[in-house]
Amino acid sequence: MIQLDKISLQRGSKFLLDGASLTVYPGQKVGLIGANGSGKSTLFQLLLGDIVSDAGNLDIPKQWRIAHMAQEVGHTQRTALDYVLDGDAELRRLEAAVAANPDGEKLAQLYADLENIHAYTAPTRAQELLNGLGFSAKDAIRPVSDFSGGWRIRLNLAQALMCPSDLLLLDEPTNHLDLDATLWLENWLSRYKGTLVIISHDRDFLDNIVDRIVCVEQQKLDSYSGNYSAFERQRAEKLAQQQMCFDKQQERIAHIEDFIRRFRAKATKARQAQSRIKELERMEKIAPAHVDSPFSFTFTCADKMSTPLVHIARANIGYDNKIILQNVELSVVAETRIALLGPNGAGKSSLIKTIAGNLALLNGDRTYGEHFKLGYFAQHQLEALDIHASAALHIQRLSPNAREQEIRDFLGSFDFHGDRAFEPITHFSGGEKARLALAIIAWQKPNVLLLDEPTNHLDLEMRQALTMALQDFEGAVILVSHDRHLIRNTVNEFLLVADGQVNEFDGDLEDYYRWLSQHNNQSHTHQNESEEKPSAESKVDKKAQRQQSAAQRAQLKPLTNKLKSLEQQLEKHQSRHAEIEAQLSDPTIYDDKNKHKLQALLLEQAKVQSSIEEAEENWLMISEELEAAAGN
Repeated sequence: MIQLDKISLQRGSKFLLDGASLTVYPGQKVGLIGANGSGKSTLFQLLLGDIVSDAGNLDIPKQWRIAHMAQEVGHTQRTALDYVLDGDAELRRLEAAVAANPDGEKLAQLYADLENIHAYTAPTRAQELLNGLGFSAKDAIRPVSDFSGGWRIRLNLAQALMCPSDLLLLDEPTNHLDLDATLWLENWLSRYKGTLVIISHDRDFLDNIVDRIVCVEQQKLDSYSGNYSAFERQRAEKLAQQQMCFDKQQERIAHIEDFIRRFRAKATKARQAQSRIKELERMEKIAPAHVDSPFSFTFTCADKMSTPLVHIARANIGYDNKIILQNVELSVVAETRIALLGPNGAGKSSLIKTIAGNLALLNGDRTYGEHFKLGYFAQHQLEALDIHASAALHIQRLSPNAREQEIRDFLGSFDFHGDRAFEPITHFSGGEKARLALAIIAWQKPNVLLLDEPTNHLDLEMRQALTMALQDFEGAVILVSHDRHLIRNTVNEFLLVADGQVNEFDGDLEDYYRWLSQHNNQSHTHQNESEEKPSAESKVDKKAQRQQSAAQRAQLKPLTNKLKSLEQQLEKHQSRHAEIEAQLSDPTIYDDKNKHKLQALLLEQAKVQSSIEEAEENWLMISEELEAAAGN
């Protein structure tokens, strides 16, 4: 097992960990969470032996094999397949020994050792890792230097998974993965037999993999049993209890300090006053429960709106006259809230670029409304930031007449406070650059948001703030993301981008998982078997069925969208109602000093309950209407 005993880690004058202790048992799957800069990656360096602690002891079994996912890749000319195979150091050692032409007895032993580590299946296993992470068969023989930064990170992940290990350390493995690769990785890790410690800000990913959460907070390592959802519940209870203890302690401190002020100068009370001073010195201070997010931004929608905002008709989409998507029909209006689903490389990002106007149509029509105003987030937006300029200067360039205080307040809602807002962004982390890119979009007040993997590098608090901001946005949202929590809580319909087509997907994410599994199986079958071609009559029948189904879905679409919107409203109201109930269950809320807060809570409780009842009534009415329409 891994034991950290009173570990302290310091960077410059800042303590990341101070007297922190933790025990991780063999076979546990641990999610390591905490704010950006809290010390998660530094803790990984400690576990890997790259750094030593400033105080305390670390114990990891000496025989344990440790695999980790590197964050950088050089411009090597090794093929992708060879690079992944390099992850198995024992395999490469034995291969090198065989290549050295030893004598017969030694060679026989080396071949036996290769057999014991299943060396002869290693290329197949490496290719399976590449396939699961989205690489094609042709990619396996390409040099690593041919791939972009995000794909090289995928190669690092594949190399870590290739390494036989007792302890696997993964730092943000889902960054740069699409939804399909994330699902594949989730399944792979669920079967992993060793000890797993994973840094991730993807709550669904953590929920489905880990059985324990370790939170880096206030220089300590706080452990919680269960997955991320269980952690949220336990932490909320702990913070509520901590807040009560803090309030009581503050009352005691105020009473003692008042006694000292009144009697310190009096000879008859001097001894008692000194006793109170010593009590204050001995008292272990309880920290207040900080549960408020540092982010409080919104996406304010443009004042004017067109209908439609974007219209694409009879469009073929692709590059260099090579069609990727054909006969695309899409109309974007203010109520549009779509997530794009589909296999890796099917054309989701190409469709986003087409809507944005960054990719010319091969043929067809693309029309923008008079008041169309775009907010577009993609990886290249981060790369286009001026690293020599500050966050404030990026905003000032958009609005030269904006007041400095207005810019300060706005950037503060994205957690760029004080001088940080006026520093060059050269040393900004990936998460800070992503926040700045989102801030630039929000400042411009768009009415269409195109978001291509917006959560890469964002921590859990910022992801939650982004989810809330998108829920309140009054314009159109089109989203590509591997963050399932974000998808579930911000869109009400799906488009499936697959096999050269863009079609409405009638189902939820669970249905998509099943579709993806079936699609992958069919693709595998088509690669290995020649199937009989269907008759012309069969083709006509299936085409007619598809057309009939599409027509019915189009007819019911306004009702299904309304139903999904009401379900999201209900979930939001019920969540707030539960929060109010939790606050009203705190005995201190009924103290005289809290009477104004109590009145406000009771008033809000009544309003929220009324909203729940109204939403439920509307939901029932729309459900009956939808059922009747579907039956006709």
